[in-house]
Amino acid sequence: MAVALTLVSTSALGDDSDVTVPMYDKGRATYYVNAQIADLGPSEFMVDTGSGYMTINEQTLNALQERKQVQYVKELRAILANGTELVIPVYTIDELRIGTCTLRNVEAAVFPARTRQILGLSALNKAAPFTFSVDPPELVLSNCTQKADAPLVQPALAETVEPKGPSGNGGATPLRP
Repeated sequence: MAVALTLVSTSALGDDSDVTVPMYDKGRATYYVNAQIADLGPSEFMVDTGSGYMTINEQTLNALQERKQVQYVKELRAILANGTELVIPVYTIDELRIGTCTLRNVEAAVFPARTRQILGLSALNKAAPFTFSVDPPELVLSNCTQKADAPLVQPALAETVEPKGPSGNGGATPLRP
């Protein structure tokens, strides 16, 4: 019975148009991928299937706004794990590339300062069905617009700066348009 389930699962996910993207483990059972938003160059994203939205930081938003590659959508009221409440703007990003998988019009919540960026369900659902595997650590994405150009290079690991202070924004300016 287990063999039949494995065969069904493999055949259902083994589509030639699927894109396999390696993930890397940075400890604490967190996995990361390299992705590129629009023409900004490669960035590191933590893969989080429990996050409803892809998140970008304020620095990325500013660069996208300068290039006119992002559109404001709405605001969300978020309650962080420590109980802090934040008003978070949501933008639509024109293009996100994960390996050779290109996704268009992906909604992303914007967190202040240089917070860690997260590849959440607003992006992953666009590539559904998708598979998150820890052995080997990889994402298998479907429904991509594939690009044959060179895959992303491994960026240098950037320092992540978490929000500070009770408001969570470290005194940063509001992120509204």
